[in-house]
Amino acid sequence: MSFRATVLTLYPEMFPAALGLSLAGRALEAGTWSLEAVQIRDFATDRHRSVDDTPAGGGAGMVMRADVLARAIDAASPEGDLRPRLLMSPRGRPLTQERVRELAAGPGAVILCGRFEGVDQRIIDARQLEEISIGDYILSGGEVAAHVLLDAIVRLLPGVMGNEASGEEESFENGLLEHPHYTRPQEFEGLPIPEVLTSGNHAKIAKWRRAEAEKLTAERRPDLMAKKPAQPVTK
Repeated sequence: MSFRATVLTLYPEMFPAALGLSLAGRALEAGTWSLEAVQIRDFATDRHRSVDDTPAGGGAGMVMRADVLARAIDAASPEGDLRPRLLMSPRGRPLTQERVRELAAGPGAVILCGRFEGVDQRIIDARQLEEISIGDYILSGGEVAAHVLLDAIVRLLPGVMGNEASGEEESFENGLLEHPHYTRPQEFEGLPIPEVLTSGNHAKIAKWRRAEAEKLTAERRPDLMAKKPAQPVTK
C-alpha cells in the first residue's frame, strides 16, 4: 500500500509544487505515494465561504474556526482512517528524523495547514491533532512546513532513494551531524582531498568520518552531543 497524504489548506494550488519534482515527483508519478490537496473553504457554510473569525477575548488577527475545520477533517479522514492527523504549527513539538521515520513507516498522514493567528484549540483537542513545528520561526502559513515534512517522509519510502545506505549515513540518523564530503578534482584551489579518504583503508575512513561528525556536532549542535552516548568505532 502506498503512503497517502491529504493536505487541508486554503491554498491547494501550492501543491504539489516542489513535491512534484526530483525524488518526490518521480515517486508520486510511480504511485509510491499519493497527494491530495483539499480546499478548506469548501466546507464553509456562508456565502462568503468564511473560515475564520475574531479571537475570543480580543486581540489582533483572526482564528480559523473549529466547525469549518471539523467538517474538512471529517471528510478527509472519516472513521476508520488510521492515518495520524497533524497540524503544522510553530508551537508544536520540533520535527525530528525519528518522527519522520515513524511517519514514513505508516499508511500516510492528514496534514492541516494553519493560517492567520492559528486555529481554535477545540478542534485540536476534539480531533486529536498532533502539532508539529519545523523550527523556531514564523511562516505565513503551514503549507511550506507541510512541504518540508512530506519531502522528509517521501525520501524514506521504500525504493525512493537509489542507494538505501544514503539515508542511513545522513545527519541526525545516528544522532550526529554528517561528516564532510569530498569528490574530484583531487585538488581544488590548493585544497586537497584528505589523504585518509583516498587510502582505501575502510576502517580508517570510518574512524575519520566518525571523528569529523562528532567534531562538527560538538561545534554546531552541542545539544545533540549531550544526548549522544559514546560509541566505539570498529578498528
